[in-house]
Amino acid sequence: MVTEQEVEAIGRSLVDPQQPLQARFRALFTLRGLGGPAAIAWISRAFDDDSALLKHELAYCLGQLQDPRAVPVLVDVLRDTRQEPMVRHEAGEALGAIGSPEVLEVLKEFEADPVVEVAETCQLAVRRLEWLQQRGGAPAPEGPYLSVDPAPPAEERDVGRLRAALLDEARPLFDRYRAMFALRDTGGEEAALALAEGLRCGSALFRHEVGYVLGQLQHEAAVPALAAALARRAESPMVRHECAEALGAIARPACLAALRAHAGDPERVVRESCAVALDLYAHESGAAFQYADGLERLRAPPPDPDPGPDSRV
Repeated sequence: MVTEQEVEAIGRSLVDPQQPLQARFRALFTLRGLGGPAAIAWISRAFDDDSALLKHELAYCLGQLQDPRAVPVLVDVLRDTRQEPMVRHEAGEALGAIGSPEVLEVLKEFEADPVVEVAETCQLAVRRLEWLQQRGGAPAPEGPYLSVDPAPPAEERDVGRLRAALLDEARPLFDRYRAMFALRDTGGEEAALALAEGLRCGSALFRHEVGYVLGQLQHEAAVPALAAALARRAESPMVRHECAEALGAIARPACLAALRAHAGDPERVVRESCAVALDLYAHESGAAFQYADGLERLRAPPPDPDPGPDSRV
């Protein structure tokens, strides 16, 4: 049983800019795991932070909760042109993930947004909601990754045909996303390499989603392509950030070298993503059961004080 006081303590850690970003991320994902109105309220309070990376993850977590109580704050973030494009994009994607029919008209308002990442995200979210409506409101089938994705996986499972669909820039973006998530669910080296080719084509939004999916797949075959994308200074920061987090999730020695090489990157969102990814790398390489350990840390007994040399027998 989680108490109100515990939720408040985790929430205060999330909104405290004096806390290390890694600790705030762990608090955020703990709140995502807890869910409920108090968690949503604390997550919503952090959208005035100056870290685009943190705000992007706030929106992501609200979408994954699929709780309609998060809709008003996400609509506000989507409408707020002072927010960074990657934050507005994630708010639009989160609205699509929640799937409430009443947000359809809001999303349609932004299908032609001057920020291409926002426009494409809202187009995808509209297609997702329309796809759900065509199914009579039935939820999308659950996949092996327990994430709410911006498009359902294609039924096709032949990796060659899925690769061709993924890389075909003449196809609708929604169809390419469906191929992307089908490749992820199929898994294996061939699928990972096919996905990695997507880091060299399409829009920044598309490449960013490829990075995210490769982080979920956690296949070592994708490391060279992810490291190369992270190293490309001309690449969109939202792509580089997602590649950094994917490397942290894959957690192989080559990932560590790539992340350390960009720990001082001049692009803030990349620099912060590397810091968070290094924290995730340490978790994936260690014995801890879960990354979102805010509640466990809160409940842990304080360490015994050092008795000092005079107290030794």
